[in-house]
Parts: sequence; C-alpha cells; structure tokens
Amino acid sequence: MIDENGEQLGIMQPFEALKVARERGLDLVEVSPNAVPPVCRIQDYGKFLYEKDKSERAARKKQKVITVKEVKFSVTVDEHDYQTKKNQAIRFLNEGDKVKASLRFKGRQMAHRELGYNIMNRLIQDIGDAGTVEFMPRMEGTTLHAILAPSKKDVPKKPAPAKPAAPQAAPAAQTQA
Repeated sequence: MIDENGEQLGIMQPFEALKVARERGLDLVEVSPNAVPPVCRIQDYGKFLYEKDKSERAARKKQKVITVKEVKFSVTVDEHDYQTKKNQAIRFLNEGDKVKASLRFKGRQMAHRELGYNIMNRLIQDIGDAGTVEFMPRMEGTTLHAILAPSKKDVPKKPAPAKPAAPQAAPAAQTQA
C-alpha cells in the first residue's frame, strides 16, 4: 500500500487500508491488480481518473495513423497513364502512406493474366527504394493486387504549410521632376 505522498505503508488487509484512506478523506485506488500482493494507493479517485485519461490522450496523439491509398490500373493501361499513377504511388509512399496497387481484369482479359502480372512487377521495379513490397501481387477474384509500404529509412512527416512572408518596408517616396 502506498500513501498520498508516495511512501510505502507496507502490506495491509483490505479493510485496514480502506479505514486508513477514509480517515485521511481520500479513496483507496487499486493501481496494479495483477501484482502479488495487489498494489493500492491512497488518493482522490477523480484525480486518478483524470491523470489516466490524460496519459491515454497523450499516447493517442503520438500514434501514427497509417492510411492505405489505392492506385488502380487496367491491363490496357497507356504509358502516360502508367507513369502518372506510378508517380502518384511514389508520392503516397513518400508521405508515409501504404499503397494498394490493383488491376481489374474484364471479360476475356482473364485469359491473359500474365499481362497484369507484368504491369504489377514493372510498378514494383519502378518504385524501387521509395517503398517495399508488403504483399506480392496476387489474384482475388478478377482483381490482381499488391500492397506497398513506405521504406523504413526515412519516413518524413507531412510538410507543414508555408508561413506567409512578412511585409517589406515601403520604398522611399519618389519625387517628380
């Protein structure tokens, strides 16, 4: 048992600990129920809940939310469209997001799955160091998809918006001649 100042009072029976807490006008809070014997503290329960909530909020602030962005291709993708979507995927990876590259087969295109695998493998090669392959290309129904994750070396934070420049002093008044 620990008192309100952080000093240990030793091992007590629950009713004795509760009696001491009530004499001091505070609550008996079980801090570590899994310890042997369980650790209890004499303190204000409302303050305990507030500090617990505050620490949980601070932990949530530090979490990085990973979003998965999708880039869709088709078997008959043109070169310019491929380059645009590849650059989009690289941008997503540089921002720290995962990328799901998907390619949907329509109709008779299912007979030529190797064309889809060629496009996916080309994308993986072109992305290079910007990302790593989390899931290799695989078929699910009529869709071929792969998941790419940002590379671990340096995942920069999203850039902060630029601050507006400070106004400069007005030039000296011009005289007319």
